[in-house]
Amino acid sequence: MLTSLPVVNLSTATYECIFGRGCDGICCQNGRPPVYPEEERVIRQHLPKFLPELRPEARKLIEKEGFLSRRVKAGQPMLRVVGGWCVFFNQGCVLHKVGAAEGDKYRYKPSLCALFPLEKNWQDQWYVRQWGVENEEWDLFCLDPKASTLPASESLKTEIQLALRYEQEVEEAARKEQLNGAARGHQPEASAREQLRPR
Repeated sequence: MLTSLPVVNLSTATYECIFGRGCDGICCQNGRPPVYPEEERVIRQHLPKFLPELRPEARKLIEKEGFLSRRVKAGQPMLRVVGGWCVFFNQGCVLHKVGAAEGDKYRYKPSLCALFPLEKNWQDQWYVRQWGVENEEWDLFCLDPKASTLPASESLKTEIQLALRYEQEVEEAARKEQLNGAARGHQPEASAREQLRPR
């Protein structure tokens, strides 16, 4: 079982989230992360506790049309945007804030948001998103390696542990599927944990 997460540029990457200290959460501006089926189920199940925390226009849109749009990324539906911001943004991520109040800030967040700026490339390797790495196109100032001297290995400890947990879940699901498939006499299906696909 994987016990540490290899991140190809971790030794050189710098990163610091300064939300609330000069950043208003611009990663959520027009933020449309893909939402995977298990994430959709969790959000839908707990939606009643998120609704009162939302911007009025976001709540109205969700109650009328739902929180997922018809747009697709990585084969999955994306969160809706209203007024230029993710529907779950209200002076910060509502999913994050509610989860944090319950003891786990990542409990309700889509994996793409929870792991940011960690991502997988097309070689299936984890890396820290930075300008000049993997043809990064997003112009967020926090992805500028000159914006901070804080090593990503320090600032992203929690995200790295979360990604490792996801990887371990994928390994375990694949192992169980392989055992079940062998018992049924057919090939195992792909893991349901799609969050780990490159975006």
